[in-house]
Amino acid sequence: MGYYSEKLCGTRLRECYEIAPPRVRQYLEAEIRFVVDRVEPSDVVLELGCGYGRVALELAKVAGRVVGIDTSVESVDLARELGGNDCEFLEMDAVDLRFPDREFDVVVCMQNGVCAFGVDQRQLLSEALRVTRPGGRVLLSSYSDRFWSHRLEWFELQAERGLVGEIDYGSTGDGVISCKDAFRAGAMNREDFESLCDSVGIVPTITEVDDSSVFCELIVPSAP
Repeated sequence: MGYYSEKLCGTRLRECYEIAPPRVRQYLEAEIRFVVDRVEPSDVVLELGCGYGRVALELAKVAGRVVGIDTSVESVDLARELGGNDCEFLEMDAVDLRFPDREFDVVVCMQNGVCAFGVDQRQLLSEALRVTRPGGRVLLSSYSDRFWSHRLEWFELQAERGLVGEIDYGSTGDGVISCKDAFRAGAMNREDFESLCDSVGIVPTITEVDDSSVFCELIVPSAP
């Protein structure tokens, strides 16, 4: 998660969302609604890659307890400042969670974190499953192919503000955003998520939301 730890973090990350055009704002809200509908009032929820707390603070309105983790000290500090006592925010790596097994009812990794973090995806999923209770949910999301033009427009706005590097159009396309400052993130489609889940032996439910997100939902099996 180096890029989000060292450059696109804290107030710079928040600015990315503040300048989002209307269609992107719709996508962001649709993602949150999809997850909120799957959270019960008693649930203990973990968000991987929480940034400055944008999603976690919304989840805290419906969940019993919310913990957000991120590798960026700057983002975690801002999340704590904005969140007050509503959530617990910790500096931590999503592929090396310092939680006991079966600690959470719901684990979420939204807005293409599965790709943007730049970590081993199987390790990320395995850790998420490890800390989720039997019968609990793991929710991962990526971008729909239908959302490509809106996603690119949003990154172009970020580049214009100097929040990310200049778009490298020669390497951008087919679901990949590439910038000249080493930012690079692809996306996962249904087949990609199915393959990832097959590697850990669980069958997912794949749902496209708002023509913008692809959600991979896993129910953690009970122990035999």
